[in-house]
Amino acid sequence: MAEIKKTIVVEQIGSPIRRPGAQRATLIGLGLNKMHKRRTLVDTPEVRGMVAKVSHLVRIVEEEAGA
Repeated sequence: MAEIKKTIVVEQIGSPIRRPGAQRATLIGLGLNKMHKRRTLVDTPEVRGMVAKVSHLVRIVEEEAGA
């Protein structure tokens, strides 16, 4: 039986210009590199930690239970 994985949609709302390299790398790790770009990611503790690290540059648009 397939396990239902919870997902979150993350949108970049801040520019990485003049930010530390670690924050830029975190955005790239999340798949974000341009303003207002959205990515659907599996909701894991690792992803939540990355979002928390750059919480001033991203926002969680919605949370959903995917198939």
